[in-house]
Amino acid sequence: MSQIKLFENKQIRSVWNETEEKWYFSVQDVIEVLTDSADPKQYIKKMRSRDPELAKGWVQFVPTLWIDTPGGKQKMNCANSESLLRIIQSIPSPKAEPFKLWLAKIGAERMAEIENPELATQRTRELYKLKGYPDDWIEKRMRSIAIREELTEEWSKRGIKEKMEYAILTAEISKAAFGLTPKEYKEVKGLKSQNLRDHMTDLELIFSMLGEASTKEIAVNTDTQGFDENKKAARAGGKIAGDARKQLELKSGKSVVTGDNFLPENKRKELKNNND
Repeated sequence: MSQIKLFENKQIRSVWNETEEKWYFSVQDVIEVLTDSADPKQYIKKMRSRDPELAKGWVQFVPTLWIDTPGGKQKMNCANSESLLRIIQSIPSPKAEPFKLWLAKIGAERMAEIENPELATQRTRELYKLKGYPDDWIEKRMRSIAIREELTEEWSKRGIKEKMEYAILTAEISKAAFGLTPKEYKEVKGLKSQNLRDHMTDLELIFSMLGEASTKEIAVNTDTQGFDENKKAARAGGKIAGDARKQLELKSGKSVVTGDNFLPENKRKELKNNND
């Protein structure tokens, strides 16, 4: 969540460069919010053809970087604040000046977060509120983020290094807890690039947390090392959550796993039309 910024309630994906101490932003997202273009890639292509100087220096100040997005890491054309200001010169948009102020604000906020990490958590809460999530859900989501971070940190200590290994272990927990891999779960909820947990109900979040917290406890108490041992721990931790989920479903007569999501109305209509 800390890698997604909001400008006028529209998402702009970003990545922090520790060496330069600068944010890099997805150029595609910036073009989309400034122009409301339905095809930002085409707009960029035309913009570069209109501005030969911009096109000439494009490779130098628009590197391709890996960005954490709700759908996983993606390689994207990115630019820092200085480069974006140059790009904005080629965009006839009334939003240009407010966007310049927004860039300065984002930079100042990041430096403040480095000094006081609690501010990052506070901003994440604010982001969820802006997107319309209820307060009680936000508290659960924040706790789920903390539990997830604790687990991935533990995995890192125990020899898990590759991104694919993290994905497989996460899928093992999900499969044991809900009977679905994250990919399958997203299909149930009609999601594409969105973050699955941002669309979970309270109960789904609770069982997700139980599976990951249990996995961490098993890993610590049995001193798991390497991928194979941690995979067994992931299955065991997920099973604890899965068994609890099944007991609740048996007593309540209602499935915990649901197609409910927090998609905005226009996305829900689009999903319905695609399904029809």
